[in-house]
Amino acid sequence: MNASWKTILKGIAGCVLAVVLVKAFLVTSCFIPSSGMENSLYEGEGVLVNKWSYGLRMPFPSVFGYHRIGSCDIRKGDIVLFNDPSPGNPSRWMEGRSVFISRCIGRAGDTLLLNRELIDAENEVWSPDNKALYVYPSAQEDIVQAILKAVGISENPLVGYTEEGDFIRSFSRYELYLVAQKGKGKVIFTPLNAKLAKEVHPYVVPEKGIPVMVYPWNAVLLCNTIVSHEGKNATVQGDTLWVEGKPVRSYTFSKDYYWMASNDPVNLADSRLFGFVPEECIIGKAWRIWFTTRKGRFLQRVE
Repeated sequence: MNASWKTILKGIAGCVLAVVLVKAFLVTSCFIPSSGMENSLYEGEGVLVNKWSYGLRMPFPSVFGYHRIGSCDIRKGDIVLFNDPSPGNPSRWMEGRSVFISRCIGRAGDTLLLNRELIDAENEVWSPDNKALYVYPSAQEDIVQAILKAVGISENPLVGYTEEGDFIRSFSRYELYLVAQKGKGKVIFTPLNAKLAKEVHPYVVPEKGIPVMVYPWNAVLLCNTIVSHEGKNATVQGDTLWVEGKPVRSYTFSKDYYWMASNDPVNLADSRLFGFVPEECIIGKAWRIWFTTRKGRFLQRVE
């Protein structure tokens, strides 16, 4: 092999090594798999993720154990990349699990008011792109369809029906503003959370070393967390949580957890599906968009 080929191979090897080191210790990337984070992030967009946002999770935690350098707190409203906390195969190594990207609305120690659908009933909006569910009479569907067409909202299908037969759609604050302005009071949209207000309960997001009280409404969620992430046997009998064969009125967790939510409440790829997200699953904060087919979004900061 002549010197020129050796030089080329060394250059290629150096580039590959640099990419591997950057991905392992600085930034990684992912493609948005669904419409759950619209309009903050769109399906198919490529996003760079800063691995140092919350401290660097050392590579291969399933081999060397979970360690994080320079740990920093996740802020409410951050869009976070994390490994699947509830994979179909629980023994699957952390690095090989699929990833999710959602907005953190509950940090360790926070208390959230969630309804029976595990949706934040306080409805605090972390971004203008966040969507909420709204109810309106089914008899007004033709009017709603005409309004949606007039304001240019083409992809907004029905997402369900109430027990009374009313229709349910999801809107962001801006979309609802457009619809309301165009409709001029012809259709009254009622937040679905208002209909579920009587079924709201407080849920404490577990914090390391702090006891969490057990209630009928959170017993199953706590039980699943203890079994999946605390490594102990737990069951729920009636309204009572049993841990290692003993009934408990509170449980002290060994690590910090977080509650993640999609922008669109129709999308279930968040904590409503897999519960609390343990700290070891956190990869980093979504940083910038590096691939997109939408004008003006290339290298845009993720908010």
